[in-house]
Amino acid sequence: MSPSGQSWATRSSPSSGSTPSQLSRRQSIAMLKLGNRPSAWSIGSLAIASWSSRMVDARRESTTSNFQILDNDLWAERIPHEEFQSMRTHAPVAWIEEPDGNSGFWAVTRLDDLVAVHRDHRTFSSQVGGTELEELERDPEAREARRTMLETDPPEHTRVRKLVSRSFTRRAIGQWESTARALVAESIEKALETRKVDFVEAVARRLPIEMISKLLGVPKRDAEELFHWADSVVYHADPDFSDVLYDKDDTDPYRLLPFRSPNSLKVFEYAKRLAAEKKARPEGDVVSVLAASDDLTPLELQTFFLLLVIAGNETTRHGLSHGALALAEFPDQLRRLQEDPKLLDLASEEVLRWACPQIHFRRTAVSNTDLAGVPISAGDKVVTWYISANYDEGAFTDPFTLDLGRDPNPHVTFGGGGPHFCLGAWLARLEVRVFLEEFAKKIGRVHLDGKPERIRSNFINGLKRLPLELEPSC
Repeated sequence: MSPSGQSWATRSSPSSGSTPSQLSRRQSIAMLKLGNRPSAWSIGSLAIASWSSRMVDARRESTTSNFQILDNDLWAERIPHEEFQSMRTHAPVAWIEEPDGNSGFWAVTRLDDLVAVHRDHRTFSSQVGGTELEELERDPEAREARRTMLETDPPEHTRVRKLVSRSFTRRAIGQWESTARALVAESIEKALETRKVDFVEAVARRLPIEMISKLLGVPKRDAEELFHWADSVVYHADPDFSDVLYDKDDTDPYRLLPFRSPNSLKVFEYAKRLAAEKKARPEGDVVSVLAASDDLTPLELQTFFLLLVIAGNETTRHGLSHGALALAEFPDQLRRLQEDPKLLDLASEEVLRWACPQIHFRRTAVSNTDLAGVPISAGDKVVTWYISANYDEGAFTDPFTLDLGRDPNPHVTFGGGGPHFCLGAWLARLEVRVFLEEFAKKIGRVHLDGKPERIRSNFINGLKRLPLELEPSC
């Protein structure tokens, strides 16, 4: 099935040789200043001329000028699958000009190329320029102030990640299954009392918030306000969530804050208070572990906490919402799961592929290289589009059809490997699997009861409202 045959939710209209991991943050910043690149990058005038010529040709040939890939209003209406399909076919590594004065970037749209980028942190760095499109290498103060674990390379990334990695292993997460199941069952049963619900609010939002709160050690009384702040931080282009819109308002006063969001300060202050409480009275949760560590600065703890709150909540919420929407659009797949519960693990992976809550992440090339035959210069931004890779016809048969028995399923929802493979992957898998199991048991049929509303964001593939009518199973 082609993307044009899909539902509204997916249809598109017709002088050092050091590696980045060995460099300090200050050195990494200096590396990308024009005229101040390491001597290792000086490869001779003839070679430079040849490479420059290749670059000009590559950018001229691959520039995609008619697709406003960053337009938040476009993403609020639809996922541009047809445009991505065209890019995968004709320019899988395409140069995209940016309208806001930034330098432009390479858009990576095929699965194999995304995996190659993510598994090569020595060439494609998260630390040098960060993981957002904003060019923080031009503003070293902001880059340092806003750095989270995402914006680091090994060994620094490994240092921070290992502080909490034990809490997110498959075995550790498995101990939370009964808790997750009780939360899902209660939410679905309550939703069935009225039958017509906003599924995001009734079911999808509650589970990940309560689960990550328990793991972090956030008291239940604080959760609603905390995650309201988190929503406003990450959905910083949607007026339903944020009072300051990064693509419409003057956000320079907040340039030192993550996502240029003033509510980041509220999350930071909360993290500071909670960490002080946990240090005085540790309880074995993640924040207690972070508070007890001598390896984190206060700012590192606060940014790490913000990252865990957002990543542990937003992505799973949208995985569940898109999963429920997909089951409404493909009722045969719901029946298939009901008739064959052994499909549950495969079904969970397919829903994760289909939902793909993360739209893109950025890397920065730190040396001249080639990707899929396209020459990329040191200092270029390279943006990997998960939402395209998960629908790559070269990796998936009939990718625009939900297939709960899809096997193999090499989706990249969790990043495609490498040091930044999603820390919370096992938590997300648990939540999606338990959700599907309880949904298939308790829901006979599900129907759309209005038009879903997408979040205005080119970064998170999310639904903010999903009106559904639920019929109980017999």
